[in-house]
Amino acid sequence: MMIRDLFKEKKPVISFEIFPPKKNYPIESIYETIESLRDLNPDFISVTYGAGGSSKNRTVEIASTIKNKFNVEALAHLTCVSSTKSEIDRVLKELKDNNIENILAMRGDIPSDADFDFPNPLQFKYANDLICRINSNDNFSIGAACYPEGHIEATCKTDDLKHLKNKVDSSVDFLITQMFFDNELFYNFMEKIDLMGIKVPVTAGIMPVLNINQMNRIIQLSGCSIPPKFQRILNKYEHNPEALKEAGTAYAIDQIIDLLSWGIDGIHIYTMNKPDTTKEIMNSISNIRKFLTEDKVI
Repeated sequence: MMIRDLFKEKKPVISFEIFPPKKNYPIESIYETIESLRDLNPDFISVTYGAGGSSKNRTVEIASTIKNKFNVEALAHLTCVSSTKSEIDRVLKELKDNNIENILAMRGDIPSDADFDFPNPLQFKYANDLICRINSNDNFSIGAACYPEGHIEATCKTDDLKHLKNKVDSSVDFLITQMFFDNELFYNFMEKIDLMGIKVPVTAGIMPVLNINQMNRIIQLSGCSIPPKFQRILNKYEHNPEALKEAGTAYAIDQIIDLLSWGIDGIHIYTMNKPDTTKEIMNSISNIRKFLTEDKVI
């Protein structure tokens, strides 16, 4: 099923994100995680695509397993900055051959290896280039990333919003946000894109913070701001891993409950391949989810 149709049928749409195991781990090591997440009844599960396409073969295989073995809709990430058009076309064919109908189209992170062999000249500079290529290839439901606090490389938030509008106008069906920890920033972002005429469904990316090293890496890579309430939690429990895990999960639950009360189109949980934490979150919102979906209170 195409995810654009999921958003037409229900609200909120609940989804999870996983990442492929590292190269030195067997791909089967992710299957137990997928099975545990499947039992939580997500509307779809997305699979990340490593920097420079480093896990692209595993992404296709795992997405196929999610869809064809576990009978959950799959969203395959696809990045383009280090790819040629023929490479992208080959991946699109593999996805179609494996019954994958949904793609999250992104530029992707620039590979950190100074000796990385980029196409010369670059054939894809922006996510919008990839979106146009997908549209010229076959019928997929296309999602794109958005950044409530602005992309970390953006020099101007207004220009960042204009780039987002361009992506949506290129036939993007839905948006998934980068993780954020301040819901008010997200609500302000939603007001701004509404004024720009961006009307596609937006699903909020939420990441439960489970350890301080994870938090530091998130800030470094994404530039996410930390509201005072959450900073107090980090300061208090940073040297007690179990307490921080419990507090970080509780904070994510509070964020989700507030977003659901606001009327969010969807919640996308960055699971970090931790099904137990995801299960705790889903159990905490189970009655709310049932109320919103069965009674169609939107």
